[in-house]
Amino acid sequence: MLALLPLMLGLALPDGFVTKNINSLDGEVLALLGPGFVSAPRPGKLAYSCPDCAGQPILGIEFGRQVDGTEGRVRSGETKIEDLQAQCQARSPECRIEALDAGPAVGWVSSYAIGSDQGATAILIRDGDLLTIRSVANDAGMARANLDKLLPLVREKIVGP
Repeated sequence: MLALLPLMLGLALPDGFVTKNINSLDGEVLALLGPGFVSAPRPGKLAYSCPDCAGQPILGIEFGRQVDGTEGRVRSGETKIEDLQAQCQARSPECRIEALDAGPAVGWVSSYAIGSDQGATAILIRDGDLLTIRSVANDAGMARANLDKLLPLVREKIVGP
């Protein structure tokens, strides 16, 4: 009953992402990644690998919620990209974070080492909806390139205008 209270009072609820069904994008993601990639979708999660590709890339896309105030602090400038990078570098000195043009969402991309591999992770948050895209490969350029292939589709089909 409490969940209906905002509607009964005529208050608008935040919209969040345009779609929360990331699984509907599986075919488009496979087409963007290219030959050799295989998918292993699960509800609310997409996973991809290319066992025969150089660099042994793997990617994951996952939908969730982030309601701890991070979105508001990043939006307002209270938390800056430099602050996020300092937090990341406290765990891993080579970590780099850059702002991501995410339209109505806030977002950033982190780049880091994972053992002998390299990773790139995009975080996008809109009205508490969270989308995480992780890309790992033997080389930092490949990890980031595979992530970058997906970002236009994500902005258009998930984040929305």
